[in-house]
Amino acid sequence: MEELIPQGVYLKDGKTLVKDAAGMPSAEEARENTIAYRILRSHDVDGSRGKKMRIRFDAMVSHDITYVGIIQTARASGLEKFPLPYAMTNCHNSLCAVGGTINEDDHVFGLSAAKKYGGIYVPANQAVIHQYTREAIAECGNMVLGSDSHTRYGSLGCMGVGEGGGELVKQLLKNTWDINAPEVVLVWLEGKPKKGIGPHDVAISLVKAVFENGFVKNKVLEFAGPGVENLSIDFRNGIDVMTTETTCLSSIWITDGKVEEYYRMHGRPQAYRKLAPGEVAYYDSMIRIDLSQQEAMIALPFHPSNAYTIHEFQKNPKAILEAVEADARKRFGDKISIDLVGKLRDGKAVADQALIAGCSGGTYENLSEAAAILKGKTIGNDYFTMSAYPQSTPVYLATTRNHIAEELLEAGVVIKPAFCGPCFGAGDVPANNGLSIRHTTRNFPNREGSKPGQGQISLVCLMDARSIAATAANGGVITAATDIEYNDTHAPYSFDDRIYKSRVYYGYGHADPSVELRYGPNIKDWPKMYPMQDNMLLELAAVIHDPVTTTDELIPSGETSSYRSNPIKLSEFTLSRRVPEYVGICKRIQQEDRERREGKVPADVAEALAKVGAPASDTSFGSCVFANKPGDGSAREQAASCQKVLGGDANICYEYATKRYRSNCINWGIVPFTIAPETAFDYKPGDFVFIKGIREAILSGKEEIDAKVICAEGLKDIHLYFRNLTADEREILADGCLMNYYAAQKGK
Repeated sequence: MEELIPQGVYLKDGKTLVKDAAGMPSAEEARENTIAYRILRSHDVDGSRGKKMRIRFDAMVSHDITYVGIIQTARASGLEKFPLPYAMTNCHNSLCAVGGTINEDDHVFGLSAAKKYGGIYVPANQAVIHQYTREAIAECGNMVLGSDSHTRYGSLGCMGVGEGGGELVKQLLKNTWDINAPEVVLVWLEGKPKKGIGPHDVAISLVKAVFENGFVKNKVLEFAGPGVENLSIDFRNGIDVMTTETTCLSSIWITDGKVEEYYRMHGRPQAYRKLAPGEVAYYDSMIRIDLSQQEAMIALPFHPSNAYTIHEFQKNPKAILEAVEADARKRFGDKISIDLVGKLRDGKAVADQALIAGCSGGTYENLSEAAAILKGKTIGNDYFTMSAYPQSTPVYLATTRNHIAEELLEAGVVIKPAFCGPCFGAGDVPANNGLSIRHTTRNFPNREGSKPGQGQISLVCLMDARSIAATAANGGVITAATDIEYNDTHAPYSFDDRIYKSRVYYGYGHADPSVELRYGPNIKDWPKMYPMQDNMLLELAAVIHDPVTTTDELIPSGETSSYRSNPIKLSEFTLSRRVPEYVGICKRIQQEDRERREGKVPADVAEALAKVGAPASDTSFGSCVFANKPGDGSAREQAASCQKVLGGDANICYEYATKRYRSNCINWGIVPFTIAPETAFDYKPGDFVFIKGIREAILSGKEEIDAKVICAEGLKDIHLYFRNLTADEREILADGCLMNYYAAQKGK
C-alpha cells in the first residue's frame, strides 16, 4: 500500500515523476516550486531564500486548555490587541463537572479577552477546534498556527502548524516562528479506495509506514497525484489531521474543484485558489500510496503506528493481544493486572466500547456511513456501548435533518455534542481492562483516562468509523467494513452557519481596551522564574528509559485539564502517571535552591559543589528529566511549563520526539540538552550533573559543552549538546523564560 522512496524525485507539471536529474534544475532551485515552499517563502519576513525561515502566520487558533495561559503570558509581555484573527474554541474543558466553577470561569475569561483584545470566541460545544478552523478560518495559500498538535488544514490548501503556547505568544507580539528550511516529502496518491475503506484506514497505514523510522520527522508532507481527485474533502481532512502522528512539521495538498466547492458552500468563495506544484518541483523523498490496495486497519495500544490490517488481526488475535499485554507489563510493572486475551470469544476479539469523535472522527461522512451500516440493527443491551460526537453544530444539524442521527439513535448509539474530551480521557473513559475502539487521533498509554498508578488499565484501538460501525453491528466482534454489505443513501452535506451567527463572538478588528478581563479564583499568574546563572547544577528527578515519552505522560490529560489556568495546581500532576514520586523530589530540590539563594546552602548541594570546586552563589540548582526521546504527542506547553514551575532547569535526552516539545522547553527556560547514545551510562534519580559556564556558552553561540556527572561511583564526564538555537532562543534561555525575555526587552 505504501512505498517509501528515500531518494529525491522531480515532478513535472504536477503529473510526471522523474528520478533522473539530468537536464533538471538544481534541487535547491526546484524545491522552491513545491506548494510548501511557495507558501512558506510568502510568509517569511526576511523575504530571502535562505536556510532559515522567520514566519508570520495569517491566523491563530487555541482551545480552552491553552488560551488562558497564552493570553496571561502575552498580557504580562505587553499585549495590547490581537494583531491577527485569533479564534478561541471551548472544546476541551467543555465538561464542568471537575473542580467546581473553574472550567466555566476559563470560558468567561476567554470571552472577556476576545472583547478586550479583538478575538473570535466559539462557545462550548459549538465546534471542536479544527473543524471550526476548517469551516471559518482556513484559506488556500494561508498559514494557521494553533496551540494544538493536530493543527492541520493542508487538505484545504492551508498550512497548519501545531506549537506550544509560547510560539503563539510570539505571534501576538508580532514576532516570528523560526525554523530551518524544511525538507519536503511528496505523498503521491494513486487509485481509489474500495467501499468500506475510510480516511482512518489510510492514515493509520501511513503512520505505521513512517513513524518508527523517522522518515518524515520535521518535514512537510505535500499530497498530490491522480488519487487525490478520488477523495472527498471529509476523506482528505481525515487523513490530513492524522499527519501529526507521523511527526511531520506540516502538510499541504493540491487543490481542485472539490476544495473550491467546499469554500463556496461555507460562504467563503474568496478563500479558494488553485494550488499546484510549479513546472518542475523537487522533493527530498517520496511516499507512494495505492488507495485501491488499502485494507481496513486497526491500531493496537500504545501508538497509532502499532497497526495491522483487521484481517491480519482476525487471523491471530491471541498472539497480538499477548504482545500488547507484555508491553503493558513492561511499562507499568505490577501496578496493573491486565487481561486482553480475555476479550477473545470463540477465537474472535470483542470490544467493550466504541467511539466516533473529534477532529478526525466526527465528520458528516463518517457519521453518515456509520448510520448506513447500523440502519435497522442494534448495538445490543449488553456490556458493549457506543457514542458519537458530531464535530460541530452545523454537522450535528445536518445529521438530524438527513436522518443520520435518527438511525444512530435507533441502533442504540448515544449522540453527544461537539467535544474533544474522549480523545484525551475527559469523557467516555472505558472500564478497567476495557477495550475501546475509537475513530479518534491517539491511543497513547493513559490517554483514555485510566490511571495505572491506581491499578487501573484500559486500552484503546484506533479504527475507522466504518469498521467501528460494522463491529457494533456484529455484537462488538472486531469486523472490517469491507466484509459487509451496506448502502449509504443519505443526502450530501450542506453547511448552515446560522448557529454560528447566533452564538460565535467575532471581534477581530474591534478590540475594546476598556473591557475588564474576568478572572475566576483558579486563574493564577505564573510564579517568579529566575534568570540563568553562570553555572548549573542539576539533580535527576526522573530517569525514563522508555523508547518514547509522550506529553500525555509528562502532564496527563483528562481531569487535570481543569487546572490548566492554575500553574501551581497543575504542576502537582507532572509525570504523576509515569513517575509518581517526581513532584515530591522536585519540591525538595526547589526548596533547597531557595535556601541556597538565601545563603543557607543545603548539605547535599554543598557536597556536590565541593566535588567540582564550584561556588554556590554563581550556580543555580534545579531538577532535570532524563528520557530517551521525550515529547511525542500534544503541543500543550504545560508538558514543559509544569517542569519549570517545579524548578526544572533542563531536559537531557538522545533526541526530542517533536520540534514543538523542544520549543516549549526553550520558551520556558528549560535547556534542551542532548547526548550521544554511545556516551550514556546507567543514570539514576539522585545523580547530579554540573555544567560550568553554561550561561556564557549559550550566549556566545556555542552548541556543546563538557560537564560532570556526580554519582555514587564518583565523577564521570558527560558531553552535552544544545544545537540549532536561534539568537532569540539563547536570550530566552539566559533570561529564564519567554516572559522574562519580553520584560527584559521592554526594559531596554
